[in-house]
Amino acid sequence: MDNTRFYLGFNLVNGIGPARLDRLIERCGSLEAAWHATPAELQAAGLDARSAGALLAARRTLDIDAEIERADQAGVALVSREHASYPAALRQIPSAPPLLYVRGRLAPSDGWSVAVVGTRSPTSYGKEAARRLAGDLAGAGVTIVSGLAIGVDTIAHTAALESGGRSIAVLACGADMVYPERNARLAEQLCQAGAIVSEFPLGARPTPQMFPVRNRLISGLSLGTLVVEAGIGSGALITVEYALEQGRDVFAVPGSIFSKVSQGTHQLIRNGAALVGSANDILEALNLNTIAVQQEIQQAFPDDPAEAALLELVSFEPQHIDELHRASGASVAEVAAMLALLELKGLVRQAGVMQYVRVRELPAAYLAS
Repeated sequence: MDNTRFYLGFNLVNGIGPARLDRLIERCGSLEAAWHATPAELQAAGLDARSAGALLAARRTLDIDAEIERADQAGVALVSREHASYPAALRQIPSAPPLLYVRGRLAPSDGWSVAVVGTRSPTSYGKEAARRLAGDLAGAGVTIVSGLAIGVDTIAHTAALESGGRSIAVLACGADMVYPERNARLAEQLCQAGAIVSEFPLGARPTPQMFPVRNRLISGLSLGTLVVEAGIGSGALITVEYALEQGRDVFAVPGSIFSKVSQGTHQLIRNGAALVGSANDILEALNLNTIAVQQEIQQAFPDDPAEAALLELVSFEPQHIDELHRASGASVAEVAAMLALLELKGLVRQAGVMQYVRVRELPAAYLAS
C-alpha cells in the first residue's frame, strides 16, 4: 500500500503533527526511515521525549494492517498527500494533513469548491440566504464544503444535494462516525454525492479542541469561504481566520443591523470581506462564472504537457505574452493558442493587454501527467 501505511502509523501517534513529521523525514531521508528511526535520530530531529516515547511505543503495539482493514470495513479510503486524489487546494496550505480519511469520493471537480459556514441558529433570513446561495453555487458546478453542523452547515449541504451538485463535509471526529448524530441520513447522502473527510483517526470522538482544527480543513479545501450569519465570537470566524492565513477569499452576507447573528458578518465586511448579494458575486470574484465551460473543456481535452509547461511559467504577477514566448521556446502563435485554452479552463486570466496571470495552481490532472 505504498507509503500510506506509514502515514497511517504516524497519524495514530500523539504529538507528531505535519511539521514534526516533515522534520523527521528530512532528517531520516524517507517516510519509512522516519518510522523506523532510532531514539538518537528522533532526538536529533527535535522530537521531545514524550513524542519520541509515543512513537516507539506505537511501533511495538500498533497493528497497522488491522487499522487498514478497519478502514476498509468502514468504507473509509486512506488518502495520503502522495496520492493523486489528494485535493490540490489543501496541499497548498501550511501544515497540510499528511493523511485524509475519506468516505465517499473526492472528484477532480472538487477543485472548484466554496466553503459555506455560519451560525448554528440562523434566522429565517439566514436560512433562506444559505439555501439560495449554496444551491445556486452547486447548480453552477461548485462543490459546497461545510462542517455538517446544525444550522447553516446543514442547510448548505442539503441545498447543494437538492440542486444536483456535490458537497463535502469535514468532520471534527473520525470519518467512521457522524457528529451530530441527527445528521446521519444527510451524511449518507453526502457519501453518495460527495464525501465525508476527516484528518482524525477512526473512532476519534469530537472534543472542543478538534473543531478549530476541522475548520482549517474547511477553508483549506476551498477557493473561498462564505459566511452567511455569524455572531461575534462565532466558530465560523475561526474558519475565516484560517482562510485569510491560507490566502483564500472571504465573502459575507449582510444582514439586519438589529440581528446579533449578523454582527460578525458586518465586522467581516468592514474589514474587507466581499459583500455577497447573489451566487454570481462569488462566481465572478473567483473566476468561476464559466465553470461549466471550464469543466467541460478540461474533460474534453487530453492532458497536454506543453500546456502544463507553459502554465508553470505563468506567475501570479502579470507577464507579457512576449516574456512567456521567450521563456517557453514556443512560437508566439503557439503560446497565444495555449493561453486561450488555459483561460477557458479558468487557469489563467488577462490582467491587461497581452498580460497574463495565473488564477490557481496546476490541477491534479496535469500534475499526474
